[in-house]
Amino acid sequence: MNNTACPHGPASWAKPLLLGVVAISLVSGVLGGLARLGVAPSSIDGAVWLNHALLWHAGLMICGFLGTVIGIERAVAVKRPMAFLAPLLSGAAGLCFIAGYAMLASALLVAAASLFVAVNVVIVRRQRAAHTVLLLVAALAWLIGNLHFAFDATSPATLSWWFSFLVLTIAAERLEMTRLMRRHPAAQPSFFAAVALLLAGAAASAVSPVGGGVLFGTALTLLATWLVVFDIARRTVFAAGLPRYMAACLLGGYLWLAVAGVAWAAMVLGAPTRDIAWHALGLGFVISMVMGHAPVILPAVARVKLLFGRPFYVPLLALHLSLALRLGPGAFDTTLRAAGASMNALTLVWFAATVVGGIAAWRWLHRGPVVTPLKEKPR
Repeated sequence: MNNTACPHGPASWAKPLLLGVVAISLVSGVLGGLARLGVAPSSIDGAVWLNHALLWHAGLMICGFLGTVIGIERAVAVKRPMAFLAPLLSGAAGLCFIAGYAMLASALLVAAASLFVAVNVVIVRRQRAAHTVLLLVAALAWLIGNLHFAFDATSPATLSWWFSFLVLTIAAERLEMTRLMRRHPAAQPSFFAAVALLLAGAAASAVSPVGGGVLFGTALTLLATWLVVFDIARRTVFAAGLPRYMAACLLGGYLWLAVAGVAWAAMVLGAPTRDIAWHALGLGFVISMVMGHAPVILPAVARVKLLFGRPFYVPLLALHLSLALRLGPGAFDTTLRAAGASMNALTLVWFAATVVGGIAAWRWLHRGPVVTPLKEKPR
């Protein structure tokens, strides 16, 4: 029997388990980030696991959380039970980070990324297109980043490759959507030129952190410019309903991607813009994309129905405003930076509650009438 069609196959137990692991990595990563700024809740302040989460904040957020989420989405798309091994391993790596076993976590991440590359090879074989090849390149970027982390956790190239994985995954999905539009002849060549520059910057960061970082930051800004000019979001923002909301998420994210590019180049040149570079990219760009795609991807992955409505705009606006506070005035005032970071965390909780509310609202609106079976009259 095909396990993908069997309700008791590997995927049936893997997805609930993975969603729990994803939640643990996300919550721990967020609390670890807050602890870095001295904003940990007093009830857990000083806990051993929180110290681990503080130390491995980036690994938890990028690999334990986002890497696992992307792995789940790809496993569902490929429809092969073995594909769930990749997110299972990256999810386990997140738990190892929290427990303080960073060396084991690094080994699990290398294994997870290797399997994830294999999953993307299957996808390319099924559909040989520019965007699927780019998804494979993104998977390879994650593997290279994990190898850097395994051999030298302090390597400046690790974050460049990890962020390349996220940026290229998102860019590939947007490249696929541009096929619905009439594209300028220079659109695709300029896109792949920016991608090549991004990969060159990540690779060069291992031997020349300054030169590679400048290339990497420049590529981020060029990709942001390309997305603003050519992405279908600049048209769908004038639509209504979910397409307009998604476009708002995307366009806002592209602006933060441009900010991250400038801040990244300034950071490697010695400017105090590290928080701006990392969190304009990780929160402003990546989480904006997550918010935009969640109402579409979550129902497909978790097999639930979700009612979209205007309340989804509230956490989106809160994300941008809190991030502007953190990276604007907060860049010069530690108190404002901590306040902005706390609001960032609350925004994620708010968005999760909005999603749960959307699921509950759909179920309430589509509840069936209670039917009482008729009793047969005694003869």
